[in-house]
Amino acid sequence: MTDKTDQKEVVELLKTLINIESTSEEELEIGQYLESYIKSRGYTVERIPIAPGSTRHNVYAYLGQERKARVLVTAHMDTVPPHIPYSIDGDVIRGRGACDDLGPMVAQIFAVEELRAEGKLKGGDVSFLWVVGEERGGPGMIAANDMGLTWEAGLFAEPTEGKVAKGHKGNLVFEVIAHGKACHSGYPHLGKSAVLLLLAALNDLTAVEWPASELLGPSTINIGKIEGGVSYNVLAADARALCSVRVAKDIEGIKEIVRNVIDKHPDVDVDFKFQYAEMLLEWGFEGFDAEPMAYGTDIPRLRGDHRKVLYGPGSILVAHGKDEQIRISEIMEAIEGNKKLLTELVR
Repeated sequence: MTDKTDQKEVVELLKTLINIESTSEEELEIGQYLESYIKSRGYTVERIPIAPGSTRHNVYAYLGQERKARVLVTAHMDTVPPHIPYSIDGDVIRGRGACDDLGPMVAQIFAVEELRAEGKLKGGDVSFLWVVGEERGGPGMIAANDMGLTWEAGLFAEPTEGKVAKGHKGNLVFEVIAHGKACHSGYPHLGKSAVLLLLAALNDLTAVEWPASELLGPSTINIGKIEGGVSYNVLAADARALCSVRVAKDIEGIKEIVRNVIDKHPDVDVDFKFQYAEMLLEWGFEGFDAEPMAYGTDIPRLRGDHRKVLYGPGSILVAHGKDEQIRISEIMEAIEGNKKLLTELVR
């Protein structure tokens, strides 16, 4: 094992991971690959079902036989749909997961491997945890709470443009459901359009001035998915919208605002799906720029009083899009950045 990572090895691992379809709930193959890959590098590996009988597994890896470690190094295996295969153009790698979250994961892996080669890490210092489902409710990280382990610190991988995150917003996900009465569209007085009921409620939600914080800025709402009706010539009997508020502060207050808005609309209900509050993180590391992040992560889902650090290469601005990408140079720089952070966390 050489001290410095060969860039070709970094590219090859990321290429392999991107080309494995790993959208949420389809993480089995990538988990199996990561299990085999990290085992070949001398780690003890566990694939842990997220629930009894589940075919979805987290992957936990550590040096030696002692599964407890001081620092948890963690990333998520799942990606958003649709799958986009790997491509490369000079320094730029494209494909689903390039920056969210497979590129940051690769940077963590090679940072740990370099520190091992330099004799700066030993058994019990660090462990890897690669989880399923971060992009859809976080069942993998939630299940990690049942492993019977705690850590002194967690280094979480997400695209932060090589900066250390000062904090990140929380998330409140809910569905707004309207109940109408179907009838022929030529005789609308005989029915009630669920679509119009839904649009009126959504219009009021978008007019809300949501709570803001000095660090994280304003809370913001997104109406991500709308469904309803059967045809242009039938008043819709049902309609629904899946929404989220990116929470800068006061998640319970925001829930109350949503309830109050929906209560003003007869025949419209709200169903809260999941939530997590905003996070304030450790960021005062020498040599790193720092700024808050507007997105959410798995960090709030892992219980404990461990130190919480969020860092990785790539930009969230191209994550989840058709041109998701990362620069090889960013990954190589993040290997060095992760090494510095890990050295500090295991000190």
